[in-house]
Amino acid sequence: MRELFVAVATFLCLLGAAVGGLLGNAKLPSRHLQDDTNATVRLIANIFVVMTSLVLGLMMNSARNTLELNERNVHALATDLILLDRLMQALGPQADPAHRHLVEYVQASLKDANIAKKDPEAEGFLGAVGTSLREIRLSDDQQTALWNDARQLYRQVVRQRWVVVDAAGARIPTPLIILVVAWLVMIFGSFGYRAPRNAIVIGSFGVAALLMSGTLFLILDMDAPTTGLIQVSSQPFQRALEELQH
Repeated sequence: MRELFVAVATFLCLLGAAVGGLLGNAKLPSRHLQDDTNATVRLIANIFVVMTSLVLGLMMNSARNTLELNERNVHALATDLILLDRLMQALGPQADPAHRHLVEYVQASLKDANIAKKDPEAEGFLGAVGTSLREIRLSDDQQTALWNDARQLYRQVVRQRWVVVDAAGARIPTPLIILVVAWLVMIFGSFGYRAPRNAIVIGSFGVAALLMSGTLFLILDMDAPTTGLIQVSSQPFQRALEELQH
């Protein structure tokens, strides 16, 4: 899982940079510990503090948009499934096989609570719905109009399913994550420079590194809404299944 690896690596890098700066300043020549040198280092670090804050804000916004987009796509797909089932019910007993395959598709999608996964079994059930619809033969004009509407809505369901699958991937690029972690390492290293050596300071570094790595973990977890702790809710599909089984 990418987000967990990034979080653990970030925690180790930040804590290592802070403690390394804390322990390494004792070996520096006295001219490297003067007040003007310290002020310059802090000034440079402040520049990256601002840049990191801005980028983390953008990453958080991007991850939230990804999660919300996937939620909307799943809701739209569940709604289309219910509407398709209503049309098939209006077609009468000839649409029973298509209805059965539609129920099997929703059940297969809910099997591992990962709606957006590219599941061949679920895809097969959805394909069987289309095959069953094409095999229906109607002579009544009104029934034929309903059948055409059902086939059109079926194609919309298939299209919406692929929208859900395609939108489920992570969107925050890996080079940006590496760059942000590098900035944080520099910032934490500057914190350790000229910091007093005691348990309070080291403990504060540990807590700060843990919170920053936790923040990155949550951002990346939201950016991949089909895995991890924060996932797209399966409740729309559960409600759709209840409607289909009535």
